[in-house]
Amino acid sequence: MKNQLKEKILEKRNSLSKEDIVEKSRKIKSNLFNLESYKKSKTAMFFVSFSSEVDTHDMIKESIGRKTVIIPKVVQNEIEPSVIIDLDSLIPSGKFGILEPIEIMKIAYKNIDLVLVPGITFDKEGHRIGYGFGYYDKFLKKVPKAVKIGLCFDFQVVDKVPREEHDVPVDFIVTEERVVECRK
Repeated sequence: MKNQLKEKILEKRNSLSKEDIVEKSRKIKSNLFNLESYKKSKTAMFFVSFSSEVDTHDMIKESIGRKTVIIPKVVQNEIEPSVIIDLDSLIPSGKFGILEPIEIMKIAYKNIDLVLVPGITFDKEGHRIGYGFGYYDKFLKKVPKAVKIGLCFDFQVVDKVPREEHDVPVDFIVTEERVVECRK
């Protein structure tokens, strides 16, 4: 069931045109930037989008200078958060070629107050299906006080996703249509 749901959502997401992704991502950015949790945050961790994901590049560019911006770097199957000062300091890495910092500029986990989380699909209670590596679930356990926000297109929000013991739900889901406050 989990794999079929993943495949169905990915197929739909991958069928979006570049223009659709840009337009929907612009609306998602606006919804995110108007969210009180985002406005109050001082240190925000963004994922760097790739392929047909919600485009986070403009969100990152606009947040640099307003907040301390952090980008994940995968080191030995763990996320290492790294402060960045611009997108130009990132290089393609790993098997997907996702942009990552060349060097890690460390930050204390306790200082991270907002984490934007990628996913293939989310349910209204904040549970998600990711890419299957578990990087984010492991990382999110290290920042329990941070507000966790899933970014996705509206069709990626479903009624229920299969859950596992180690899953860490998000607090909000931001789409181009709405902000879902997840019930705990």
